[in-house]
Amino acid sequence: MVRSLTTATSQASPSAANLYDTLLRQLIANPQLHLESVISQRLPYDASMDISTQLTQIDQLKAWLDSFRPLPQTAVAELKERDDVRFTYQSNAIEGNTLTQSETELVLSKGITIGGKTLTEHLEVIGHKEAIDYIETLSQAASKIGEWEIRQMHGLILRRISPTEAGRYRQIDVKAAGTNHVYPPHYLLPGLMADFAHWLIAASATMHPIKYASEAHYRFVSIHPFADGNGRTGRLLMNLLLLQAGFPIVSISNQKQQAYIDALSAAQQSNSDTTQLTSLICEAAYSSLVETLSVVAGLGESPLEGVNQREEKGQAFYQEVISFLAEQYKSPSA
Repeated sequence: MVRSLTTATSQASPSAANLYDTLLRQLIANPQLHLESVISQRLPYDASMDISTQLTQIDQLKAWLDSFRPLPQTAVAELKERDDVRFTYQSNAIEGNTLTQSETELVLSKGITIGGKTLTEHLEVIGHKEAIDYIETLSQAASKIGEWEIRQMHGLILRRISPTEAGRYRQIDVKAAGTNHVYPPHYLLPGLMADFAHWLIAASATMHPIKYASEAHYRFVSIHPFADGNGRTGRLLMNLLLLQAGFPIVSISNQKQQAYIDALSAAQQSNSDTTQLTSLICEAAYSSLVETLSVVAGLGESPLEGVNQREEKGQAFYQEVISFLAEQYKSPSA
C-alpha cells in the first residue's frame, strides 16, 4: 500500500530555497543515497500493483513535477539530451538495430560512423532523432493530431532509408511476424486511419493520459498502416500524446522487448484488452517521471530567477521528501 501523501503546510512555511538546503543536508548526511533512489523509496513501484494504483503513483509524481513548472532550461536541455539518445536507441533496438546506446550517442552528438554497422542503422538513428524533435515541436503547439502528423512522423523515420515508402500507406497485405495475426487489408487503410484520427480527438478528454497513449499505440500498430516503421511511429505517437499532457518522454526498454510484444499480442487476441500494455507503459512512465523529477528538484533555487516566482516551486515535494528522510534515516529535518 502507498501511505497517504502529506502536503500540509504550516502558517510559516519555509521557502523552496530553504527546503532545498535542508534536503541537501539530509543527502550529505546519507551519502549512500541519491535523490532518484529516495523518490523511488518514497513511492516504490511494484509491477504486481493494479493499474489504478500504478496510475495513482504516476499522478502523484506528475503533480510533484508540475509544481516545478516552468522547468529550468538547464534541466530541460539535460533531459532532452538523455531522451534523444535513450529513446532513439531503445526504439530502434526493439526493431533490430544493433547500434549500442553509446554508439547511438556518438552518431547523434559527434556524427561519427561506427565500424561494422550498416548505413541503414546509422540513418535510422538520425531519422528517429529528427522525429523526436518534430513531436516535441508539435506538443508545444497544442494542435490536434491527425493523419497528416502521423504521416510526417513516419516520413522522418524512413525518408533516408526508403523514400518511396516514407509517409505512404502500404500497398500490400501483411501479417505479424511470428504469429498468425493478420493486419487489415491495405484497401481498408484510408478508412481505418480516418476513423483512428477521429478516435484520437474524441478520446483525448475522456481517458487518463497513460491509458489514452497506451490505447492509441495499440490501435495504431493493430492497423499497421505502413509497410515498415509502424512500431517506431507508434511509440513516437504514444509519446506525442504524453508530451501534450505534460509527461516526459517515455521509453520502452529494449530489454522489455518480449514483454512488449506479448502485451500487444495479448491485446490483439483478447478483444482489445490493453491491461498488459498499459502496465508496461506505466512502469516506463514511472521511471521517466522519477528521473525527470530528480533532475529538476536537484537543481534547487536558481539565482537567475526571481524569488517571488520561485518561492512556491516544489514546496510540497521538498517537504514530503524531507519528512521521509527524517523518518527513515534520522536525518536533520530543519
